[in-house]
Amino acid sequence: MSKNNIFFILHKTQLSENIGLCARAMKNFDFKKLILVNPKPIFPNDKILATAVGAKNIINKSKVYQNLEDALRNTDIVIATSARFRNKNIRHINLEDLKKIDFKRKVAFLFGSESSGLSNNEISYANYTLQISTNPEFKSLNLSHSLIIIAQTLSSILKIRIKPFKKSKKVKTASKKEIQSMVNLCVKNLENINFF
Repeated sequence: MSKNNIFFILHKTQLSENIGLCARAMKNFDFKKLILVNPKPIFPNDKILATAVGAKNIINKSKVYQNLEDALRNTDIVIATSARFRNKNIRHINLEDLKKIDFKRKVAFLFGSESSGLSNNEISYANYTLQISTNPEFKSLNLSHSLIIIAQTLSSILKIRIKPFKKSKKVKTASKKEIQSMVNLCVKNLENINFF
């Protein structure tokens, strides 16, 4: 399971700054695959690069497509983000449910434009819709904020799954003689305090 299997797709992004900030958010958690679909600003541009700060490499390696179908061609699972639930035959999940996703497969997180999000047609490409729990009276999140919340959650999930157990180099396995000496010492000390 690798972070290289995870893609962040920005669909019809309107503001240059949001593209740069999304790249920066991705780099905070060591994700590298950014895809843009039909961005409104000229890509790349100075505002994108300025807001990306240290994540210019993500901008430079990102891919741009003119339509969503082409952008999703090499993915296995698509998770569309939405501030509202839709009446689609698509399973709705939350951040906790991401633990059940098979990240050995290629997983794309799809984000809509800042003004209108994703249309029902665009969501129809997804396997799941993901809603981030927020104040029910104000659900709208900035694009980069949504992305960074998901990136941090994914990073935690992947660390838990792949972090190998490392035995300390300072600790060695005790011999039978050492174990017996320890048992004898414990028994002696317990006898001295009238434990038995």
